[in-house]
Amino acid sequence: MANGPTMKRLKPGALIGAVVIFVSLGAALMSSRANEPDKSDDKGASGTAAARAVLQSLPEAKRTRANVSFDSSERTNWNYVPGRRAGVALKELDANQKALIDPLLRSALSPAGFATAQQIVQHESILAEIEGNPRRDPELYYTAVFGEPGPRAPWAWRFEGHHLSVNVTHVDGQTQVVAPLFMGSNPARVPRGPKAGLRLLAAEEDLARDLIRMLPEERRTRAILAKDAFSDIVTRNDPKVSSLNMEGLAARDMSETEQTQLRKLLHVYSDRMTESAARDQLERIERAGFDKLHFGWAGSIEPGKPHYYRVHGPTVLIEYDNTQNNANHIHSVWRDLERDFGGDLLRAHYEAHQTDGHGHGHEH
Repeated sequence: MANGPTMKRLKPGALIGAVVIFVSLGAALMSSRANEPDKSDDKGASGTAAARAVLQSLPEAKRTRANVSFDSSERTNWNYVPGRRAGVALKELDANQKALIDPLLRSALSPAGFATAQQIVQHESILAEIEGNPRRDPELYYTAVFGEPGPRAPWAWRFEGHHLSVNVTHVDGQTQVVAPLFMGSNPARVPRGPKAGLRLLAAEEDLARDLIRMLPEERRTRAILAKDAFSDIVTRNDPKVSSLNMEGLAARDMSETEQTQLRKLLHVYSDRMTESAARDQLERIERAGFDKLHFGWAGSIEPGKPHYYRVHGPTVLIEYDNTQNNANHIHSVWRDLERDFGGDLLRAHYEAHQTDGHGHGHEH
């Protein structure tokens, strides 16, 4: 994955040389494409081509590690802390191979979502400078493809490292599910240095705080889940997300202005995805009933204090937490309660191919 041009302004260090390898491509993409309309609204065809290109670019040994069985438990073994992953790391790839990761990410993320993903990778070097910790490495992000990219059998891919996990499942060549989709930021606000004041996930924090603060006392009391913020997102990195208790303030009990604010917050998360993936998600939320969405908050409503919130409905669970490092460390995630890692779509696919009379069975 290419990094953006701003990394050149960081203090020189052991990590910066590694980042410079793929600065130029990211600079071009960020400057010329960040505001372009989403061109990957094709129900996943561009993802298939991009995944094939990545695999074909790798020598056999790396391709074997990058291409994992669709049935492997690794497919749902996602995480957002530093550590080794299934697949191949950016630091194992040459410049041409790294350049092929960008189209793969763009096949699932909107231009804004792609830009945020780039910044999260870059943020590792900022954190390395702040902590003096060379293990914070922007090249320790891993790409894995699960199954064979194509239009018939289900397949999936993941791009993942510290504070970023993009999980995409393709079913029947028609639908791509972008979930779980995790984005985090440490520091949430850069305290010093050339990037002082930068907030990668500002809208995620500010729109939610505006919503809890605009509620009158009676409705705010109903929205408060706990006096103290939870120490992390409650569902953590669960392979199979469980629907939490439906707590907080229901959208049906909000005023029109409050509902509008909730929709803005919802779109911050859905707009990380391509237009088609976001549209599929939002249409399902509406069919299940927007009025059934619940907004819950825990912790202080004052900026700079530990806080947590969730948006929870029949089909979706959004969690956000900012408690660690003196409330300067954000975790946020979109979970699809029906289709995480394919979910119900995969079950329907397998049932159809077991009974369609063509002997397809489980096509993986």
